Amino acid sequence: MRIRTNRQRALLARSLLLFLVSAFFTLSTTLMSCSGPSSQGQTAAEPAKPKIVRLGYQKSNILVKSRGVLEKRLPPQGISVEWTEFQAGPPLLEALNVGSIDIGPTGESPPIFAQAAGTNLVYVAAVQPSPKGQGILVPKESPIRSVSELKGKKIAFTKASSAHYLLVSALKGAGLEYSDIEPVFLSPADARAAFLRGSVDAWVVWDPFFAAAEGTGNARVLLTGITKQGGYYLASRTFVEQNPNLLKDLLEGIDEVGQWADTHPEEVAKILSPVLGIDLPIAETMAKRRFNSLRPIDNQLITLQQQVADTYFDLKLLPKPLNIRDATLAPEQYASITPESVTQKHGS
Repeated sequence: MRIRTNRQRALLARSLLLFLVSAFFTLSTTLMSCSGPSSQGQTAAEPAKPKIVRLGYQKSNILVKSRGVLEKRLPPQGISVEWTEFQAGPPLLEALNVGSIDIGPTGESPPIFAQAAGTNLVYVAAVQPSPKGQGILVPKESPIRSVSELKGKKIAFTKASSAHYLLVSALKGAGLEYSDIEPVFLSPADARAAFLRGSVDAWVVWDPFFAAAEGTGNARVLLTGITKQGGYYLASRTFVEQNPNLLKDLLEGIDEVGQWADTHPEEVAKILSPVLGIDLPIAETMAKRRFNSLRPIDNQLITLQQQVADTYFDLKLLPKPLNIRDATLAPEQYASITPESVTQKHGS
């Protein structure tokens, strides 16, 4: 009996030791949680307010930066603004993908290719279309007089840009296939150089490059005015979900500039001429045919964007079909970030 009793005592002591260790760790964890942020009414789910908002921009939408509206709106909230310039939409969205910027504008095509590549982007607002602000140029002395005569020709444009889709649409309207031309993928600056030295037969581009080429007298407009939709402001989904109020502030500031610009083209030209390094008459041409104010993301725009994505897939330029709605927000989310001025103007 004494052996059995000793064993029972040993087991009892072991159980008591385990109980005390467990109780110690439970008490320590409880004390740590009580002394953390939640004791002050905060939770781990509440993200810290950003100190800097990083915006990408292109020369075509440099006006928002030039007017300094966001620099006036955000500092009172303890937030500064950081700007990064890009030659075109595709590299801007690459920067968004790797987390170098939070938000920026592009044409209709870049977000489609970015989404196909796995970028977790969101359409947050749309920009009014400017059909006459981009088109197809040929050298002034070129014998080419119609889009149908582009068959077999070398055409320079930025891949996955709005110029890309304009060309696809123009070829289709002229009864040509995309395979009927020889694409030459170049940035606007490199395309301009190739165009001027005669290395390509045509150039598809947008303002201010389009207006500048027209103004030099070395180019002739072959086609313009066929764009059905404008551009978009894109943001990372994380930024959108963590900063809805801040995003609304940003869009309000952007639309404030846009609405002013739409009714003051002469003043816009005076601002853009020195900033872009173009003559005032060229800047006036650009300003008078460009629309800058925002419009909300709605079913009509999503449908138009889906048609663009389907076109690229049909041309085998995308590896798989895309669902544009995967890169959009729920209606109630759009209602929370869309400025009232934009909603009222468009009746959405």
